[in-house]
Amino acid sequence: MERKDWHIDDDNARACLDRLRESSMICIPTHQNIDADGFGTALALYHALRQFKVNCFVLVSDGKLPDSLRFLPGSSQAVIYGQDELPEYDLLCMVDCSDRRRLGDFYSDDPSRVDNITTPIINIDHHITNDHFGVINIVEPRAAATAEIMTVLLDHWGVEKSVTIAQCLLAGIYGDTLGLRTESTTSRTMRMAADLVDAGANPTSITDALFRLKPASTVCLWRHALGNVEWTGALIWTTISRSMLEECGSDPSEAEGIVNFLAGTHGSRAAAILHENEHGWRVSMRSMTSDVDVAAIAAEFGGGGHPRAAGCQVTDGEQGRNLFLTTVAERIARQQAV
Repeated sequence: MERKDWHIDDDNARACLDRLRESSMICIPTHQNIDADGFGTALALYHALRQFKVNCFVLVSDGKLPDSLRFLPGSSQAVIYGQDELPEYDLLCMVDCSDRRRLGDFYSDDPSRVDNITTPIINIDHHITNDHFGVINIVEPRAAATAEIMTVLLDHWGVEKSVTIAQCLLAGIYGDTLGLRTESTTSRTMRMAADLVDAGANPTSITDALFRLKPASTVCLWRHALGNVEWTGALIWTTISRSMLEECGSDPSEAEGIVNFLAGTHGSRAAAILHENEHGWRVSMRSMTSDVDVAAIAAEFGGGGHPRAAGCQVTDGEQGRNLFLTTVAERIARQQAV
């Protein structure tokens, strides 16, 4: 496996901590459709800043915290947007968020919140499509997860990795690497995971919560989704409608593993799952081949992500969905031909 060395600049790491410590109250918002890396990294930062006696809170920006992530230490202290009172803050620290628009209702209710003028932003991320929107940017696309970046950053700051912090960081790494199984996983990632286990993180409880344990509603949702699988060219895809969620009593987060499952289908070059929402369709895409860059495809629709995992929003209902599927199939064929 190719070693992907990267580092965080000492001056940038120091400037980041100085800015955090100067703040009166920091808001750490999560991206919409929160996952283990986004939430685990945010919580790890929350616990670390408490060692410096810095006031901060984690904000679940779209108001939806999946049950599968409630095992993370500190999850009960998170502020749920739209349900809990939003504290006043003077600094935003965005983690694992490639685009400021990916903050769910927190963004859509007031886009000026993230204009980096009214409130300065610290931007910590590993998505290749991140446009460095912060006053301080620590963005490293070669990292397997934003939790990997945060682990290195906390070392720069001299933070003691408590069991609590280690559990949050390992959950983030496991979540984005599917348990150290993706192409982005390096020997460095594995050594870091081992160090976090030595610090007290429990990989069994993380694996159970993220990949093994599931409610009956998830099985119901998967049954419907797999029954709706279709092909458009070399793209295999399915949809999750609001009626399916209602019938199964499911949360949209319960469908997140389906696209990874479909991506391994022989004959496919990419996979997509389309979640119906009030704006049209939220799309998650995956590719297992080096000649299909789903981040480049997603960018054409205003989205982004990684070459093997990306997403976007598609509007205009069924017509918009069909246009998207046709366009993606064409792009896949074009990328293959290059």
